[in-house]
Amino acid sequence: MGNIVRYITKDGSAYVIAIDSTEMVREAERIHKPSAVVTAALGRLITAASMMGVMLKGEEDSITLRLSGNGPAGSFIAVADSGGNARGYVQNKIVEIPLNDKGKLDVRGAVGTDGYLYVIKDIGLKEPFSGATQIVSGEIAEDITNYFAVSEQTPTVCALGVLVNPDLSVKCAGGFIIQLLPGCPDETISAIERSLKDIPSVTEMLSSGMTADDVAKRALKELDTDKLDETTASYKCSCSRERVEAALISTGAQALEEMAQSGEDTRVECHFCDKVYTFTPQEINALKERAI
Repeated sequence: MGNIVRYITKDGSAYVIAIDSTEMVREAERIHKPSAVVTAALGRLITAASMMGVMLKGEEDSITLRLSGNGPAGSFIAVADSGGNARGYVQNKIVEIPLNDKGKLDVRGAVGTDGYLYVIKDIGLKEPFSGATQIVSGEIAEDITNYFAVSEQTPTVCALGVLVNPDLSVKCAGGFIIQLLPGCPDETISAIERSLKDIPSVTEMLSSGMTADDVAKRALKELDTDKLDETTASYKCSCSRERVEAALISTGAQALEEMAQSGEDTRVECHFCDKVYTFTPQEINALKERAI
């Protein structure tokens, strides 16, 4: 489970969301078994999606982040609901590249910087809201910050971190997002800047035993804040046999006829959780009748 908290300043001019997404990212690593640098990148995107999901208003709302930077890992996708439950997928799970010039996992090198971050919000309207901004870093946190500034015109600070052990397991993961609200006074902005000037990395804070509450308070340490809410979230896939059936039906009667005539079972694997759904030729024929 991931722990997500939200705090707002006493004057209501800024707020912070912080998350300890360690268990969520561990589950992603368990399912996908990626290389270390891919775990770090996918974990960061899942963490960001979870926090952005909590920003949504409606219970049925969801958000999708797609990062396509033309790097060796290919495209990354993370989806979250309004409760912060998230899931993710990466095109190429195994990428082995040298450490960066700081001796750390080269997330930028795996993601690439020649492409876009796409954000799609399904908030119950006729068409989902979508925005796209150019990748400015490939480190993901800076790209999320840039998205909010360019696409939503909201001054934002985003920090993300995933620490991967030598055995490829996840030691800790988390992040925070600070946003300024309309009318935020200059003194509050200056206080936030001072708070962030010497803040440790997210993984340093979590490794030292700090909680999501501690991270949120540290990010706004010079300001008086009130806690808005707290929730738990998990790595959660929404796939089901019924949804797979609907997807198969959408391929059309002719495609289903070809599947049935092959005489072999049709296997459909979920990219997010690796669950496999199997349909016999007889079951495919039954779906074909519903497609006509």
